[in-house]
Amino acid sequence: MRRWFLLAAVALTAVAVPALVLAADGTTQTVSDGGYSFVNFQLGDLPSEECPDPNSPCNNQASEPQIRADNFGNFFASSENGLSGGTEAWKSVDGGRHYVHLPSPNILSNAANRNVSPAGGDTDLATATVKNSFGIYNVYVASLELANIDVSTSLDGGHTWKLNPTSASSPGDDREWIAADGRNKVCISYHDGPQNIPVNCSYDAGTTFTQLGLAIDAGHAYAIGDNLIGNLAIDQNSNTTDTSRNGDIVYQIFSAIGSAPEAACVNLGTCGNHQVLMGVSTDGGRNFVDHTVYLNPDITVNYGHQFPNVSVDQAGNVYAFFSDDHYVYYKYSTDHGVTWQPGGPNGAPIRISRAPANTAIMPWSVAGAPGKVDLVYYGSPYYGPEHPDNYPASAAWYAFFDQNLNAISNPGAWSQVRATPIIHYGGVCESGVACSGNRDLYDDFGVAARPTTGLASIVYSDDQRDQYNQRVTNPSHPTRCATDAQNNTRSCDHTSIATQTAGPGIFGNGTGGGGGGGGGGDCGGEDKHAESDALVALNALRTANGAAPLTADSKATDAAKKHD
Repeated sequence: MRRWFLLAAVALTAVAVPALVLAADGTTQTVSDGGYSFVNFQLGDLPSEECPDPNSPCNNQASEPQIRADNFGNFFASSENGLSGGTEAWKSVDGGRHYVHLPSPNILSNAANRNVSPAGGDTDLATATVKNSFGIYNVYVASLELANIDVSTSLDGGHTWKLNPTSASSPGDDREWIAADGRNKVCISYHDGPQNIPVNCSYDAGTTFTQLGLAIDAGHAYAIGDNLIGNLAIDQNSNTTDTSRNGDIVYQIFSAIGSAPEAACVNLGTCGNHQVLMGVSTDGGRNFVDHTVYLNPDITVNYGHQFPNVSVDQAGNVYAFFSDDHYVYYKYSTDHGVTWQPGGPNGAPIRISRAPANTAIMPWSVAGAPGKVDLVYYGSPYYGPEHPDNYPASAAWYAFFDQNLNAISNPGAWSQVRATPIIHYGGVCESGVACSGNRDLYDDFGVAARPTTGLASIVYSDDQRDQYNQRVTNPSHPTRCATDAQNNTRSCDHTSIATQTAGPGIFGNGTGGGGGGGGGGDCGGEDKHAESDALVALNALRTANGAAPLTADSKATDAAKKHD
């Protein structure tokens, strides 16, 4: 069992509340804070449902979401219904201002409004970096099932999916992550039974996973069984002359105990995962060498909150983020993860979160142009020595958005704003299936940035009724979240979006878009038309083979044109 590192409580001062604007149709909320603006709305789970829409229910029951952007500038998001309940998926073609509900990547049937799927546990996404033979970037969705890891592949922008239900080569798997590179390479990492971290890679777009590496090297074998896995990332600009991507650089972040003798004190609850490590493979994921990002001399600290996160920018700079259950910290590497700044393995990390995010957990990042990084985390103005699971009912939580446009040359220059209205009150349990308290925020959420504008879209969990469209009933779950008394309960839990409409972006010159929302004239410009041309070619092939043409995205495309 774990012992949480306790800090002295601090007195709180009054916190300014960001501007909140409710749309006239009651379907969106715009949060403006510190020169940034985000439009917030709930996603829908009806077939091809587009949200926001005042004439559509636009609600769902899914949680623990993730998000990615492809090189066309499309956003893809996924979220979970729970084991055997399957995965929900959505797509935006207009910079995150509208999302269309896609066919599920892994639901096999839906009888009497009850999903049947082998999957529905943890989810993650990835997108290819090179177009497939249809002129589209592959999309991959990973989801946990009881017996294995499901990886679903879409060759047509999320219209249809091919499911591989046996992607993991090691048994007893848990908490998978996924990353992609090139045309057909996709890799997953996960915990196996002994709590090692296998990395399986496929070179045929997820059909088979024939390559196995282990992210914990022999020199750190003491960490097997005493570690917390973070996400998997690939430097998509490394060794690009190899089109098969056999030699790209793969990164696996994790936190762990600091030495072999500490295995005993973990069992006693007197020490934690106070070391952050980066597994680095320079041969495409076959072999890993672990480098210490930071080793905190206080062995009671635990960087398992939740989860440690890695991202890579276009120049190959690597960024590591981790939380000690109260603050979010950061270190960076300019030599492919070998040495970490500031100060090497013993140098104190840079603390990013600050008031009004007096408590900050569950960091997730996305890196763009060299030195440009977006970071999100759940934060609360409340601060106390207790674990967040035991926070009082008055503790309000938001999704915070931090940004650094010079993360290498000026690593302390992080902006910090709130991107959402209040999404939860009270305690937040981070113990996974072992939770005894409120788990409505689950274990992670995500942010992605649109390559065509640099602006971000955040997908997050929310258990507040204020984002439900109360005027339209969803026949699939009409009684959910019926009153404010159900706030902060599973009845109101759902997946929502916060899309950046003002403030800097992290691609190109970093200026992003103004108040137009999602990049102005570039929103859905030539990249949208490029995908449209690719779909024409794909439909010609489908017609030649007797298959029906794909039309599920027409509504989203029309909406994008209408709102441009």
